[in-house]
Amino acid sequence: MGRIKQVYKVTYPNGKIYVGMDLIGNCTYFGSPSPRVKALINADLADCRMDITVRKEILWESSTAADAEVRAKENELIVATGANDPRIGYNLVPRFTK
Repeated sequence: MGRIKQVYKVTYPNGKIYVGMDLIGNCTYFGSPSPRVKALINADLADCRMDITVRKEILWESSTAADAEVRAKENELIVATGANDPRIGYNLVPRFTK
């Protein structure tokens, strides 16, 4: 069986989300947000740093999609979930517009 490519949603204890992609399908991969996004997450979660539960949910997967298709699906799902709205999520791209 080939690699399973996925788009996932991570939900943090504060309810905010991050949508990312995994081109290998590794169940323990929780993304690699930019340093700016990591700083936002760490600041928001400082109060629960000693005991944290994070949920990863697969939103979409494919064993046949090209990498470009996975990237396009990631962007589509970032917008669809509102993950790029700073009130809802941590994704910075695509840029949120009201």
